[in-house]
Amino acid sequence: STSLLTMMFSSNAFRSVFVLAAACNAMTMTSATDPVYLGDAEDYVILAKTGISTVPSSVVKGSIGVSPIAAEAMTGFSLILDGSGDFATSAQLYDVNGTEAIEGKAYAPDYDPAIASALTTAVGFMETAYTDAAGRTNSDAARINLGGGTLGGAFGGVTTKLTSGVYTFGTGVDIAETIYFDGENNSTSVFIIQMTGNLLQAANTKVILTNGTLAKNIFWQISGNVAVGAGAEMQ
Repeated sequence: STSLLTMMFSSNAFRSVFVLAAACNAMTMTSATDPVYLGDAEDYVILAKTGISTVPSSVVKGSIGVSPIAAEAMTGFSLILDGSGDFATSAQLYDVNGTEAIEGKAYAPDYDPAIASALTTAVGFMETAYTDAAGRTNSDAARINLGGGTLGGAFGGVTTKLTSGVYTFGTGVDIAETIYFDGENNSTSVFIIQMTGNLLQAANTKVILTNGTLAKNIFWQISGNVAVGAGAEMQ
């Protein structure tokens, strides 16, 4: 199943970009530290081909979408179809800036033919982005299988922040404690985290951005699933 999340998988809030699961053929020649181009997929904080599930207390900042699967694959949001029939809303979807009074939107191909076409295009961009992120090279041994795939404390904790570059894991990744991304006072710093398994974030942990790090420049390339624990905050 291929999915993309840009702030993303329910809990308190999300902004980083997750490019999940597999798709892809051709690799593009791109610098390891260039941002991953998302195209129309960046309009969604969660974009999935197989479904999105959440719990009633979660908050997602931005719009979500599924394709080619139908709207019924978005569960836990208590969606209300808008009168236009183009999208649905939910009390758990805020706008991308986190403004509770302005709701994010949920899109599905069975809402409207024009929306279906736009979602198909966005999914195509998502799959290309996955290929791009997966193809970035990493020649720094210190950034390969950091912490054995468990982040926090000595590996990405407050005194060992993650700096820009590519991190490669031959496993899934567990965020066991709060982790920090350090942009080193450079707002163009790019972080790409490649993994062959799932991304799991423990309950009540946070992903904290420091020293100029921007959420839009963090890309998680994941071949499995994403699970964010209760009370956790992902950026």
